[in-house]
Amino acid sequence: MRVLVTGGSGLVGRAIQELVASDKAESDTEWTFVASADCDLLDATQVNRLFTAQRPTHVLHLAAQVGGLYANLADNAGFWRTNLLMNQHVLDACVATGVKKFVGCLSTCVFPDTVRYPMTEADIHGGPPHSSNEGYSYAKRMLDVACRLYSAQYSGLYTTVVPTNIYGKHDNFSMQSGHVIPGLIHKCHQAKLAGEPFTVWGSGTPVRQFIYARDLARLMIWAVRSYSEPEPIILCGDQECSIAEVAREVAQALEFRGSVQMDTSKADGQFRKTASNAKLQGLLPEFKFTPLAEGLQETIEWFTANYDTARK
Repeated sequence: MRVLVTGGSGLVGRAIQELVASDKAESDTEWTFVASADCDLLDATQVNRLFTAQRPTHVLHLAAQVGGLYANLADNAGFWRTNLLMNQHVLDACVATGVKKFVGCLSTCVFPDTVRYPMTEADIHGGPPHSSNEGYSYAKRMLDVACRLYSAQYSGLYTTVVPTNIYGKHDNFSMQSGHVIPGLIHKCHQAKLAGEPFTVWGSGTPVRQFIYARDLARLMIWAVRSYSEPEPIILCGDQECSIAEVAREVAQALEFRGSVQMDTSKADGQFRKTASNAKLQGLLPEFKFTPLAEGLQETIEWFTANYDTARK
């Protein structure tokens, strides 16, 4: 197996690198991790050149333009265009070079804004996504559509996985464009240094499911090796927390002693995105997820130790 991983320097890509480097079972697999500095996935010529040189048998497509609520609100059209183009260029290169298996990464943002909970894989196209991130959501939905079409028409298997909110080491800790947990960690860290209140944007009432990057890396490796359906599969545990609860967990892990305040003048985004992991449990009933408190502690320890070089 020759596995090409796009987005190789990102949060999940780095977690996979750490796992395969320490796992002797992966010694029979050649892993290549590609970052944006190595290949611009918006340039079809560069993508084709990369695939021709590497000749991967398997592709794990993690690269995407991603961002938190406020980044999506500011550039829905940009998120649509960038993600659609990257996905299409990678898919076409897979066909041209005879890739045996493609695994793409979706997000719970793809699910409809109005849906029964918990959401299942069958609900992805059941209605419009939340308007706050519809550009990103629709681009990711189209990757699911493409995988079904490509699996039916070309040789090889094309499929997708749907993780919930990811967090961990090597994340983007920007307080403006990062996702919930890394943004809260950085903001609380700054509040502690300045002796100011820890202010959380929004009411804190929306709830989310979070998955630690190391857990997701293990599941991604499994998907590349063993998942055999073109239909998507949700990757998540059972734990669900409100943003306010996560903020308090972050404050505790950082030993922040000041006040935690909610800025209700800021938008909340989608209130709930609860997803079902029934399909995953049926295939991997023994899989154990890292508890949120433990994952937060490890992430915060890494962030504080690598503050000067962390993305922020």
